[in-house]
Amino acid sequence: MTTDTAHHFWNAHWATADGRSKWARPEPEVMAHAATLAPGARVLDLGAGIGRHALALARAGLSVSALDAAPQSLSAIRAAAGNLPIHLHQGLMTSLPFADASFDHVLSWNVIYHGDETIVARTIAEIGRVLKPGGSFLGTMLSARRLPVEQAKAPGREISRNTWIFDGPGDKVHPHYFCNARDLLALFSGFEVLSLRDQVHYTPGSWHWHLLAERLA
Repeated sequence: MTTDTAHHFWNAHWATADGRSKWARPEPEVMAHAATLAPGARVLDLGAGIGRHALALARAGLSVSALDAAPQSLSAIRAAAGNLPIHLHQGLMTSLPFADASFDHVLSWNVIYHGDETIVARTIAEIGRVLKPGGSFLGTMLSARRLPVEQAKAPGREISRNTWIFDGPGDKVHPHYFCNARDLLALFSGFEVLSLRDQVHYTPGSWHWHLLAERLA
């Protein structure tokens, strides 16, 4: 069963998103970490959406590559980028089209939990592969603490370990991976975890792990 299918939902969503969308505003946490990177550092925005971070990071003087599986994502970024030198790539997060040790930093905000544990593990392995030793990763994962919130909103079922789908509108008709700290740390065993917080993300009950880590040498 293919479980990394949520980009089909997001492709339709990105076709109608514009600069007023919450998905157009960069996260302060993302930009705060970007400010610690060397000028011209190579950054991958993995699952770039309509480019809220890719655009902001490029404007900050970083060398940005943006990857998304949804073609509408890349169309939106291309339209907004103007003369900004953002390198656009369409592809899956489990098979990144970049050489080993290509990037100083990988960002993946609200992306890599879209799939089952095998998909998540493959994606994290790819992030480690394309990062330079000592390179940083900043991203989010769905917390197991959020699972009861989703279960209260709509009928759902666990299709494999920690992987759930839910009835109703939205992207959670596609598989999502929810994890506790032990499982998250096991998945990121090739990294030195610098910061890990389980926090409300946007709305009450929207628990996400916020993770900052470095690739081990």
